[in-house]
Amino acid sequence: MKYQTPSRRGVRLAAAVAVTAAASLTFAACGGGGSTGSPGAEGSASGGGGEKIAVTLITKTSTNPFFIAMQKGAEEAGKANNVSITTAAGKEDGDEATQIQAIEAAVARGDSGILITPATDGVNPAIQSARDSGLYVIALDTPPNPADVVDITFATDNFKAGELIGKWAAAQMNGQKANIAMLDLFNDKVATVDYNRDQGFLTGMGIDVKDKTKNGDEDKTGKYTGGKGGDYTIVCNEPTQGAADGGKTAMETCLAKSKDINLVYSINEPSGGGGADALKAAGVKATIVSVDGGCDPGLKLVKDGTIGATSQQYPLRMASLGGSKLISSGVLWTRCPPRPRKSRSARESPFAPSRLVTPIHAGEAARPQAVSGTAGA
Repeated sequence: MKYQTPSRRGVRLAAAVAVTAAASLTFAACGGGGSTGSPGAEGSASGGGGEKIAVTLITKTSTNPFFIAMQKGAEEAGKANNVSITTAAGKEDGDEATQIQAIEAAVARGDSGILITPATDGVNPAIQSARDSGLYVIALDTPPNPADVVDITFATDNFKAGELIGKWAAAQMNGQKANIAMLDLFNDKVATVDYNRDQGFLTGMGIDVKDKTKNGDEDKTGKYTGGKGGDYTIVCNEPTQGAADGGKTAMETCLAKSKDINLVYSINEPSGGGGADALKAAGVKATIVSVDGGCDPGLKLVKDGTIGATSQQYPLRMASLGGSKLISSGVLWTRCPPRPRKSRSARESPFAPSRLVTPIHAGEAARPQAVSGTAGA
């Protein structure tokens, strides 16, 4: 199908959504702030005159500092660009129902677009319904499965992020046997961020993961080939819901199975910090690795040595990669009448790199990112 040149309002809408996405992800880097907010949705009036465009930002939770900062960034971008922003969030990580309600509310309000960090693939039908109604939907941070459920994704390669900390961890083992605790996100839901980070870590360690889209199907004992190589045992795969209390409970379950754990993978720093509390209480020393690299608690835990290394993600870069292309592609149209649009495949979706951060890098990594001149972490 051939695409006509978008109307001036269509280009303005594309630019507004892209700038809002960029700003929300930029503020999610170190230096962002904001209030904690509450689960559900709340409107944020925007400044400026003229016709207002309405966009909803739906995050996984409103308690994770990354998402708190993302909401603040979206609201400030809305005020600066005359975009009315409604923010919504799940009550906890994996809360599909609240995200679905927020999607349906955006459609009912007649919003022009949705920015969403999908909780799980369970929100896919609601996203598709929103797109069928003419809304432009952008996934942030977590690529959906399949990729073409949304119009475009701005995300980090979470598999690569896991691989970076896996290679570092293997080197730290220095040929010792690795007794590994895997502090995952879920054990009852499927999320791409969950299995990509988990399987990336094991791949970096040099452990055969078999099916890269499934946690826990690898051999529980064997040889890892990363670093100097050595024997390994995977003691446990436990869910944390990406939270500190979940990480503590998960690690306590793992320690009940073995006190020989000396290496811990965690889905993010809050869960890794909770795991560290359980290790300390049990008098067990272990190297902890994680993914995200937010300022607090992320880099603070790396700097003080609680977490050995993390893969810091750069949300501004992912937005910069995708934002200008979104505006120039002509795929975003006014809502009435809605037009067919081409979605990006997983291969075409822009990814931004991660950076390995250890205690000696933590101070440097904590500096806020500069804003790029292109529209569009």
